[in-house]
Amino acid sequence: MLNNKEKTVMRSIKTAGLRLLVVVVLCVVAAGCSGGTAGGTGGGNVGGSEPGRKVTLSGLEITVGSKEFTEQKILGQITIQALEAAGATVEDRTGLAGTAATRRALTSGRIDAYWEYTGTGWINHLDQTEPISDSQKQYEAVAKEDLATNQIRWLKPAPANNRYAIAVRSEAAGVLGVTNLSELGVLAQLRPEDATLCAANEFLKRDDGLPGVERAYDFELPSDNVVALEEDQIYEAIDEGDRCNFGEVFITDGRINALDLTVLEDDERFFPVYNPSLNVREQVIDEYPGIAEVFAPISEKLDSETLRELNEAVEMGGESEEEVARQFLRENRLL
Repeated sequence: MLNNKEKTVMRSIKTAGLRLLVVVVLCVVAAGCSGGTAGGTGGGNVGGSEPGRKVTLSGLEITVGSKEFTEQKILGQITIQALEAAGATVEDRTGLAGTAATRRALTSGRIDAYWEYTGTGWINHLDQTEPISDSQKQYEAVAKEDLATNQIRWLKPAPANNRYAIAVRSEAAGVLGVTNLSELGVLAQLRPEDATLCAANEFLKRDDGLPGVERAYDFELPSDNVVALEEDQIYEAIDEGDRCNFGEVFITDGRINALDLTVLEDDERFFPVYNPSLNVREQVIDEYPGIAEVFAPISEKLDSETLRELNEAVEMGGESEEEVARQFLRENRLL
């Protein structure tokens, strides 16, 4: 028989064992309620609004495209990596030459998705002449019309507004007396030799590019004053000031800050809203509606400052689009 001391020890052992059992049971229950897996939360939250929840796109075979400039390539890589993380098989066709070619690739089915800008869709793809200044109304209008006419689905837009702009090197802005587009028009009339512009061929032809600017502000640059360059060459050309004093830029481009360029005010509010939205062929998203759920939280994180930083990391920091996209997704727990 056990003496009193031995009985006390045995009771203590049983009590400790019972407490340990309770702790184990509570841990198991908590893991089940949180949807946890053996991998913990490291797998991210690709789509889904609940922590730890993942959207599965297993079986989806999709081709992702983009235009050729840096921001588009970054958005394309974000799309590819997010889709692959959700289980899709993705073909990379990013870096297509220009807006028109990329849009044709989408409508013809050669690609299934790419990021387009609401103003571009409304003015260029749907041939509308009047931009809509309200961001949400512009999105709703372009999304409704493009779905009905072309079976293209516009997913939730990002808050970033990557509109066109015209910039000048900051040290020359005061000397030239130009801080807005109206003053550029005055300069073109009084001192046309100083009103030189570098721009991409696309900007020189689009209704929401130079032709539209000249109509809205009632001036015309002499043809000899306009220098056609590749997009990636324009920013350095503005900064150097040899071939041109002014140049076409995208407002979210990181080189604007890095090169200390001054963006001219669009004082007549000519340029439309350009919120990026992932465009997906309707057939694809009807079969895999989870695509929209994957990209809703991604779009929310893409404001103008974020895009500017991502662009700068590639253009000035020398990082690849793939690296920058992966870092963005991981830092925001989206991968």
